[in-house]
Amino acid sequence: MKPQVVVVGSFVQDLTWQCAEFPRAGETIIGRFVTGPGGKGSNQAVAAGRAGAATLFIGAVGDDVFADGAEKFYAAEGIAARFVRKPGQATGTAAILVNAAAQNEIVVALGANAQLEPRDVDPDLVRSARVVVCQHETDLAVNAHVLRLARTAGVTTVLNPAPMRPDFDASILNLVDVLIPNETEFVALVNRIEPDLTAASLAGLAPDQLHRLCRTLGVPTVIVTLGGRGCLVSEPAGFTAIPACTGLTVVDTTGAGDAFVGGFVAGLVESGGNRVAAARHGNAVAALSVTKFGTAPSMPTKAEIERFLAERASPSPVR
Repeated sequence: MKPQVVVVGSFVQDLTWQCAEFPRAGETIIGRFVTGPGGKGSNQAVAAGRAGAATLFIGAVGDDVFADGAEKFYAAEGIAARFVRKPGQATGTAAILVNAAAQNEIVVALGANAQLEPRDVDPDLVRSARVVVCQHETDLAVNAHVLRLARTAGVTTVLNPAPMRPDFDASILNLVDVLIPNETEFVALVNRIEPDLTAASLAGLAPDQLHRLCRTLGVPTVIVTLGGRGCLVSEPAGFTAIPACTGLTVVDTTGAGDAFVGGFVAGLVESGGNRVAAARHGNAVAALSVTKFGTAPSMPTKAEIERFLAERASPSPVR
């Protein structure tokens, strides 16, 4: 099946430790270790694929055992992937600590991801997609190349500016149809235009005030993910505040943002381009992802998502 969603981005091997509390400087603690596939680009591709969208992931890996594992994982998932092997480079890795409150601390070594080049991306795959997604865990020149290809072909372009980087060129926003930052990334973007916004002041903004700031970025659709407060979808004609899904047991928040992005693009394809409906779908995928441990392995299936949405739509029984 021809891919409807093409995700160009990072694959990293997650090396994750669960612990009661984060260690202090100089302290050694005992934890529990697990490892599995991760990386923002890969996580988003897995989320979109499991949610039912025909998805292709394009990324760079080293010539090592982690790269072998990545290929086996995608084959088992039935999700298309093109892994470009970079000789002499290590596959990207992430050291993740998750405490008992489900909070996380992460250090990423990009490895081969930083060596992904425009020539590694088949232009025909980008041009034939319905949606193309990029993030910030690869060479940013690749993002500009891919988004330009997609825009020229009339393909919807989605950028998740994570993590925010000092070498980010804001002119790339001219190639973006949907921008999906979290609170920290949104503050960094807005401060390039209207300085003095902080995370604390952002938390105190009313939805209409947040919408006004979104409009300063010049992107048709800006979706700010707000953690436990849900998300805000800002479009030229107005905004929609979508509350977070509640009543769930949170186990691990790592990868929730990626789950939202993958769920959003799958919802965008399914809804025929309705960006508010797609954001509600992304909200549900992110909510389900935090009820399981890990990143890519925690992404829910289409059946799980449909069951969750049906339960939420059902009226409460009369007692």
